[in-house]
Amino acid sequence: MNKLLLSTTVLALLAVPGTAEARKKPKPAPAPVAVVRVAPTDPVELYYFQHGEAPIWLRNDATRSAVGQLSSILRRSTIDGFAAGPALAADVDAALAAAVPGNVVATQASEVRISKAWVAYMQHLRTPPKGLVYGYDLLKPQSRPDQILLTTAASPDLRAAVTRLSDVNAIYRSLRDAALASGVTTADPQLLSNLERARALPAGGRFALVDSGNATLTMYENGQVVDRMKVIVGTGETQTPMIASIIHYAVLNPYWEVPPSLTKKIVAPGVLKGGDAYLKRNGYEVMSNWTNDATVVPAAEVKWAALAKDPGLVRVRQAPGPLNSLAGMKIPFPSGQDIFLHDTLDKSKFLKPDRHLSNGCVRLEDAQRFYRWLHGNSPAPTTKEADVLVKLPQGVPIYLTYLTQEQGADGRLASRGDPYGWDGRPDRQLAAATYTSPTRGAP
Repeated sequence: MNKLLLSTTVLALLAVPGTAEARKKPKPAPAPVAVVRVAPTDPVELYYFQHGEAPIWLRNDATRSAVGQLSSILRRSTIDGFAAGPALAADVDAALAAAVPGNVVATQASEVRISKAWVAYMQHLRTPPKGLVYGYDLLKPQSRPDQILLTTAASPDLRAAVTRLSDVNAIYRSLRDAALASGVTTADPQLLSNLERARALPAGGRFALVDSGNATLTMYENGQVVDRMKVIVGTGETQTPMIASIIHYAVLNPYWEVPPSLTKKIVAPGVLKGGDAYLKRNGYEVMSNWTNDATVVPAAEVKWAALAKDPGLVRVRQAPGPLNSLAGMKIPFPSGQDIFLHDTLDKSKFLKPDRHLSNGCVRLEDAQRFYRWLHGNSPAPTTKEADVLVKLPQGVPIYLTYLTQEQGADGRLASRGDPYGWDGRPDRQLAAATYTSPTRGAP
């Protein structure tokens, strides 16, 4: 009986917590506390958050040298019209000094500060000038912070990339360098206007450039000039706007849609004086409306005298032939501005020193030569049909701009007049781009 009582007591003690057996069992570890990082709202900080804080500038000695290059560029960036440049240069210098080796937190903070200065400068350089019309969104400069930083991070030589990207393109660099050579440190209104227009041009590749400032067309391949010709551009009243687009085809033997201003000025008086015979003699046709489905209507149905008040009431076009004002070729490109390149019958005007003579479109000195360049030296086919579309092997970007300054032979800045009065007046650039024409949407 006593043995049974003892055994029961021992078993009870073994079951009590805190006994020797119980103390041998390890206590369960506390559950880990999950640390959740919240994505930052600042776009530069978000870039680093999404890329594991991988550095761009503070990776090694070579990339650190690019920081010094960036600081130098920012100090002189008032010439670019970037007023915040000198202050950002000082912040970049301070950030580099604070990036103490071994101090991860300080280094990461410095990395972000440097990138914020770089992004601010790049966004300034990639802001298009007022009045520039894009025919395609893909031609717009990439200005999102993550896109800028991804491109920068992918550069095999960061120092060279900083210089190249800050140069923008060869035309921009030549203007800026000429200004610096002239002792200019802060852009005046004329220089600032020219730099703004120049920075919208591509850095390389194959493209055509129409400069309404000096009325020339320049052809580029791999960023280098391969050919140039004279053009005729808009007058001071009918200014050629700034456009960035892509040429996809040429039109042979095109109809010419007579601008309403010329219908009022030339065609209507001719009809009132010479009747239907005047229209036939000049190859003019009166169309029922401005759509692609328009039909030819008798001239007698038009109240020609009323065109003095509203020339847009009637659409007149000129059939292809020896009198057609577009001669044998039209080269359009999307823009919504009713602006295109074309051949011309009157070659004598290319001898004039001032070639601001058109209604806004661009007349080519040698349309066949430009066509051959577009089509890889293939001549334009012979055809008697009207409005024949010939597609290019590959689309060619075209830029219409307006420059009134250039780098002179002595390396200094040279001005060549301001026929449109745009320098220092972005509102006038914008007005040229928003001019509405009743012929918009015509074939």
